[in-house]
Amino acid sequence: MTSRDSLITIADEAKTEIVRLLADEPETHGLRLGIKGGGCSGLSYELKFTGADEGDTIIEEDGFKVYLDRKSTIYLSGIHLKYDGGLAGRGFVFDNPMATNTCGCGESFSI
Repeated sequence: MTSRDSLITIADEAKTEIVRLLADEPETHGLRLGIKGGGCSGLSYELKFTGADEGDTIIEEDGFKVYLDRKSTIYLSGIHLKYDGGLAGRGFVFDNPMATNTCGCGESFSI
């Protein structure tokens, strides 16, 4: 297990939304944060509900677990996950201090 303070932080609003969404998932599932190639700036964020895979970094949060694969851990270290709800809300928002360039919608980045 890894201390969430040293790797990622999740805003209270995002935690509430994650717990709400996980209520419809199997008990073994948690939040997977990741990256994949693509998007306007070269890398895109991934957020999905899955079980743990071998080699994952597992972070215990209040009421759920966060899974990061080895490759994603490198790119997401220090990230702050927020949730922007409401009429004009964007949903989950990644604030990545390592990103040197982001696209206008905030869904892709480069380092």
